[in-house]
Amino acid sequence: MLKAEAVWALGTMSGTSLDGVDAALVLTDGETIQEFGDTAYRPYSEAERAILRTALGGWPGDPGVMAAAELVETAHAEVMSRFSGAQIAGFHGQTLAHDPRGRGTHQAGDGAVLAQVLGLPVVWDFRAADVALGGQGAPLAPFFHFALARHIGAGEPLAFLNLGGVGNLTWVDPRCSGPEAEGACLAFDTGPANAPVNDLLRARRGLDHDENGALAASGTADDAILQAFLNHPYFFRMPPKSLDRNDFHGLIEAVASLSDADAAATLTKAAAMAVARGADHFPRPITRLLVTGGGRLNATLMAHLSDLFACPVDPVEAVGLNGDMLEAQAFAHLAVRVARGLPTSGPGTTGVPALVGGGQISRPD
Repeated sequence: MLKAEAVWALGTMSGTSLDGVDAALVLTDGETIQEFGDTAYRPYSEAERAILRTALGGWPGDPGVMAAAELVETAHAEVMSRFSGAQIAGFHGQTLAHDPRGRGTHQAGDGAVLAQVLGLPVVWDFRAADVALGGQGAPLAPFFHFALARHIGAGEPLAFLNLGGVGNLTWVDPRCSGPEAEGACLAFDTGPANAPVNDLLRARRGLDHDENGALAASGTADDAILQAFLNHPYFFRMPPKSLDRNDFHGLIEAVASLSDADAAATLTKAAAMAVARGADHFPRPITRLLVTGGGRLNATLMAHLSDLFACPVDPVEAVGLNGDMLEAQAFAHLAVRVARGLPTSGPGTTGVPALVGGGQISRPD
């Protein structure tokens, strides 16, 4: 177990948008953030994305899952080997399936393999313990978001919004004694974010995403589809709650008859409306919404959010943070928490009945 002192931790993230692997160094004791270090990005090729997409929804032993896991391990080993000075690493893996009330949660990739390759202790399988004890297993970044709120000097409640393939919100009150304190954090998935638009553009135009939301800006959102979307049972569930990437697959079907521009406009506005609906669950109003993930680069999506929220809506760069690397930094921070025996989730973040320290640690021979 690590001592209560800051160490350089290397964290990684490969999200549901399937764009690639982010990696980042953080100097942290698992409670406070001392310094941010180097970062790197290793994109997936189109052929590699095809392998991962084939395995989406798969569980260990299913066709295509072993190939996806080997790809994930190779890609992570490549980017993580570029770093020096890390004393521990956090490896999230690639989520292929997430069914916390059913089969559980499945992140492809074996941290023990990476421990041997890197010669470092690797913390991995962060979500399984939470799910096994009755939690949603997601989102896991909230305890890191609490540390970020303290790091930027926030004195009032605020929220972090991550817009990846799926959107998730963390409401934080930095005045609490720590992230595990009652009333310090509330977190949950909001609904689909970038995944439906990305899938639409890939299917119709062979593109990875809607650059800056330009296509969505040129179209008109379909109000009837949006109203039907907001009647989805997920929005009526109390948080904490979480989603699989494909839980809203009907949304793509709903826009099938629309033009490319109108379909993109509808899917983009749906992502923003899901976030606003989620904010109805906040214990107290927020003073600021800080946005991370690829969606913050979509000007149309950000404009919708600004229209829907009474407080300032800004990319995390506005407070000196790196929106491309926040998730990777989170798993560096969480790796240290696991190594120190500190909790990584709790009732307010995943709905688990008690505080849980997830993750297993693999050490090199």
